[in-house]
Amino acid sequence: MTISQVFYTSRKLAESLAGNPYMAVISITDPTTPEARLDPMFRHVLRLSFFDALPADEFMPPLPGLFDLAMARQIDAFVGELQAAPFQLSVMVHCEYGVSRSAAVALFIAALTGAPLAAREFAYEANQWVIDRLQQLHPQLSVDIPLPDSARDRRHAARA
Repeated sequence: MTISQVFYTSRKLAESLAGNPYMAVISITDPTTPEARLDPMFRHVLRLSFFDALPADEFMPPLPGLFDLAMARQIDAFVGELQAAPFQLSVMVHCEYGVSRSAAVALFIAALTGAPLAAREFAYEANQWVIDRLQQLHPQLSVDIPLPDSARDRRHAARA
């Protein structure tokens, strides 16, 4: 296993971080916003642009700006390249608010690679449309979205 840890976060936090050559980044922005300003020390970066949205009707053609199978293939290929690297890497996925799109991609990467996902219990608002497109590439893969109760339980747990 080359991917050692998966994280997801907001664009604001990702832009504030000092770069790390051993952390790969999947940068997700809205089609109407500029690219995230990431530290150049992040050497492995995949940039995608799509809205945090679901199609109104599964029988309608997808609207421009929605996550699609081509983007899912880009993520899958990027993760495959990272897994083939001769050194350990962590992966950070960010989107505008770090709640839905980034959580969905992070859950997929964790399920695919077996790498632990930090703060997994808070990924309960993951975008199901994004997960479904990614799972089309790996139909045998189970990507489980945590229930909101798990986040509440962690928030109320005694701290060591």
